[in-house]
Amino acid sequence: MAEFTNSSIVNVAAGQNVPLTETAVCGKNCIVHREGAGIVTLRGITNQCKARYKVSFGANIAIPTGGTVGAITSALTINGEPLVSATATVTPAAVENYFNVFVAAFVDVPRGCCVTVTAKNTSAQAVLFANSNLIAERVG
Repeated sequence: MAEFTNSSIVNVAAGQNVPLTETAVCGKNCIVHREGAGIVTLRGITNQCKARYKVSFGANIAIPTGGTVGAITSALTINGEPLVSATATVTPAAVENYFNVFVAAFVDVPRGCCVTVTAKNTSAQAVLFANSNLIAERVG
């Protein structure tokens, strides 16, 4: 299991990954992350056909001052592709009005391969992310 966090408030541009600046827990070499990056690599180190991971992401999100009030979204991505089933949407009534979001997905990694996962701002505008937390658990 690994946990990567960012306790700061970060302004993430549209289409960009949420930076993860702290490694709270990282116990295995099958989960790789560079401090400060938004990408986490899951490795298919297994004797089976695939390795299965559960990846979850939670944060508080808001529209920054100067932004347009409307729906904002965040999603888990696999190899850069946002997962529709792991997309969170909130509609703040005003700027800097924070909402808590949480998404999770199972990710299969073929033996000997690698897959990258990220938490991404999938909105059309910049979004504030606070207390971001991404957890990757090897479950099979």
